[in-house]
Amino acid sequence: MRVAAIQMNSGAEPAQNLKLAGQLLSDAARDGCTLAVLPENFALMPERGRDKSGHAEQPGAGPIQEFIAECAARHGLWIIGGSIPLESPEPERVYGACLVVDDRGETRALYRKIHLFDVDLPDREESYRESHSMYAGDEPMTVDTPAGRVGLTICYDLRFPELYRTLVDAGATVFTVPAAFTAVTGAAHWHTLLRARAIENLAYVIAPGQFGTHPDNRETFGHSLIVDPWGRILAEQPSGNCAVMADIEPGSPEQLRESFPALANRRL
Repeated sequence: MRVAAIQMNSGAEPAQNLKLAGQLLSDAARDGCTLAVLPENFALMPERGRDKSGHAEQPGAGPIQEFIAECAARHGLWIIGGSIPLESPEPERVYGACLVVDDRGETRALYRKIHLFDVDLPDREESYRESHSMYAGDEPMTVDTPAGRVGLTICYDLRFPELYRTLVDAGATVFTVPAAFTAVTGAAHWHTLLRARAIENLAYVIAPGQFGTHPDNRETFGHSLIVDPWGRILAEQPSGNCAVMADIEPGSPEQLRESFPALANRRL
């Protein structure tokens, strides 16, 4: 089964971003992909975080969600929609929400990002406060797809292995990690963390990222990749707007977990 991680350099104009995303999804479908995953903030990387509130949608309604559903139905493609801005209890903050749409354009799941990136980078004058413009979710989410049961995560979630254990215990055999990792933290940790989540959980990881410089002068790392349950990188692209594609075997994680029962051997 062929899957795709869509890599983008999104900007402040949703219409331009959606046009690019549509082209890359079309590329993935034309290459035989069954499932494609968009990066975090694929529709909008604004100059100011709180600008997202002006584009916040309600669940089930809005141009970004309509775009995902239309692309999915037109291409017969399952789409995991990176993250989009959804309305939260506070008007000036949004949920970063990952929408899963099947090949008929029907919504199958909606995950709201749990962990918000509030950090000061060591030895650098670089700080991030996602909580100023975003509202945290609190519900782990899995969804059944043709590629297997997918555990949904977003970007900074990657640093919290207890979330991935929770998703594995709910039956996940694939993790999706749409991201906008900073260039600094990406160079230091991106590959290590993604391969660790795959290895320790014997699961596939599909991790599409943003790359390049964005309107807020933030530089993101790119290096979108797909990792197999043994930690091998199946496909990767350092930069460029592209669909990173690989063939996976949906039954492979369960077979590996039987022959190499690290998950069953847990004692804590």
